[in-house]
Amino acid sequence: MTHAIEAEGLVKRFGETVALDGVDLVVPAGTVLGVLGPNGAGKTTAVRILATLLTPDAGRASVGGYDVRADAVAVRGLIGLTGQYASVDEDLTGRENLVLIGRLLNLSRPAARARAAELLERFELTAAGDRAIKTYSGGMRRRLDLAASLVGHPRVLFLDEPTTGLDPHARAEVWQIVRALVADGATVLLTTQYLDEADQLADLITVFDHGKVIASGRPDELKRRTGGQTLQVRPTLVSDVDQVATILSELTGSAPNRDDDTGLLTAPVDDPVLLSAVVRRLDDWGITVDELALRLPSLDDVFLALTGHRSTQDDLELEGSPA
Repeated sequence: MTHAIEAEGLVKRFGETVALDGVDLVVPAGTVLGVLGPNGAGKTTAVRILATLLTPDAGRASVGGYDVRADAVAVRGLIGLTGQYASVDEDLTGRENLVLIGRLLNLSRPAARARAAELLERFELTAAGDRAIKTYSGGMRRRLDLAASLVGHPRVLFLDEPTTGLDPHARAEVWQIVRALVADGATVLLTTQYLDEADQLADLITVFDHGKVIASGRPDELKRRTGGQTLQVRPTLVSDVDQVATILSELTGSAPNRDDDTGLLTAPVDDPVLLSAVVRRLDDWGITVDELALRLPSLDDVFLALTGHRSTQDDLELEGSPA
């Protein structure tokens, strides 16, 4: 199987609201697709259709080669789903939660206990396995929620805003887990509010807006499509900032942006060869720098260019909302 997820012309309406308006998706097996878009763009609706929780009004979709409408039971046997909020029972222990899910998936009692022990060890929760979930930290709950979605050995995993509300350390833990899952052969569809998260994890990115796919490609492709590169220079000595600004103006043809607090100078460039010219000019003047780099536009720049505004907390699609 080449593609783990395929969708063509998906349409979904909620009354007068068109949540999806002809969405196409293709996710190769063993990759991570990052899905970005502003609030109401249709990301969560698409996930719910692919996870067989909603039925599309038009179009077709398949997961693992099974049609999400005609073969919904088979699809559910292949997938795992982790939403924005933990779906485990806080009054049970971590181990009891995992055993319960295993039993619901028709594992024998010994097999369910063995799978629970395996996942607790994999997610570094063995020491907390016999504690009630209500005593877990946010990061521990999220790890257990991910573990719960893996009890049935899913080939395709849907992660809908999996790190919302987590601190940077806990987010990094989730990233490590996702990378390990993909290394083991899983396919992941990830919706996220964090553009750096998509940049770190996604092999491919699809951007939704107003129920349509408005851009798709690898992160570096989308960045290049947005515009040229940016040259960043930070002189070691503050006294050299003015001279470096002059050098950049002469070489790029425009005055660079400057941050007087940090001494960082930035200028757009269309030709990467310009970096060599900057190095030579700095050497001619005997100027040393702490930072000298060319960078592609960020995913935030991509988001701005494609949707007309930067990604903010207001762009979240609330769990439980139709889109």
